[in-house]
Amino acid sequence: MLHVANFLSSVRRVFGPLVAQASSVGGQAVMEGVMMRNADTLAIAVRKCDNSIYVEKWPWFSLTDRIPWVKKPFLRGFPVLVETLVNGIKALNFSAVQAADEPEAEGDGGLKTWHLVLTLVMSVGLALGLFVVVPHLFSLGMESLGLGSDMDGISFHVWDGIFKLAIFLGYIVAISFVPDIRRVFQYHGAEHKVIWAHEKGGEMTPRSAKAFSRLHPRCGTTFLLFVLSLSIVLHTVLVPLILQIYDPGGSILRHVYILGVKLLLMVPISCVAYELIKFAGARPGNPFCRVLSGPGLVLQNLTTHEPDETQLEVALAALEAALGTSAEDAVEVEAFRNEDAECLAQGANVAGSA
Repeated sequence: MLHVANFLSSVRRVFGPLVAQASSVGGQAVMEGVMMRNADTLAIAVRKCDNSIYVEKWPWFSLTDRIPWVKKPFLRGFPVLVETLVNGIKALNFSAVQAADEPEAEGDGGLKTWHLVLTLVMSVGLALGLFVVVPHLFSLGMESLGLGSDMDGISFHVWDGIFKLAIFLGYIVAISFVPDIRRVFQYHGAEHKVIWAHEKGGEMTPRSAKAFSRLHPRCGTTFLLFVLSLSIVLHTVLVPLILQIYDPGGSILRHVYILGVKLLLMVPISCVAYELIKFAGARPGNPFCRVLSGPGLVLQNLTTHEPDETQLEVALAALEAALGTSAEDAVEVEAFRNEDAECLAQGANVAGSA
């Protein structure tokens, strides 16, 4: 443990100056609305069927607040990813219910603890299967056709990377044809424009925010591209080395072993990708950061569409609520924090009894 602590201390000394102190404001597009996060508070604004805007605030579910040591640079990326998934799933479910004008889901996102856990597990499992297991199997197919090497060689992992990127881009293009998703992509653009307006000190009106770019270097799309790119590089370098250290033998066992290694590597990969996006997002004018963020910004042309002023109005409502500091806001957030803690405690008791 002492060696690990010394290693982490060395990493912080070397990379500490690079760690970004970016704006704490971030967001996510949801169904007919936008979720905005500011520090430990999130606010969701949804355009309802009667054209009104419904806004609700919750505390941000945080693992890093519960486990302080995982806030350290190069450790925080994976916990933040889990936090984002949990809060994002709750926000998406809540927005879908509100947009359909079903108010009974107010206050908890309409999800019970076991619903949330099941949705999270299924979402992560689907993503890992689609972007880790499927490309590996396709690369295995290329090897059987004589067009690639075994896992010991570079070409196997080059094919793996090509299939990863092809599946990722194909997925984004395919869902963009769904009308509801096109609306979500417009709200995604509105979220970025409003955050830019806030960060640049612009006037917080739909007309003013419309002038800003719908692309943003801290976007989750850029983060996913960082994760995919890092995984391609690290798998190409590390998998042959790992097989030299230990090779279980037997074709099937060998591939199962490497798939397990790839799944485990997603934790450090997500941690490094998070630091990269924080670093680049905090320095948008830096030439190196522009190069670093460039591919992600290009990709955002697919995941963001130009919003209209009514959608910008919703995004502004979410941001203003997230930034609110009145006594009434504080009481509301604290009430939801207590409910969330009670819900998590009940979930832990159920898991323990199982």
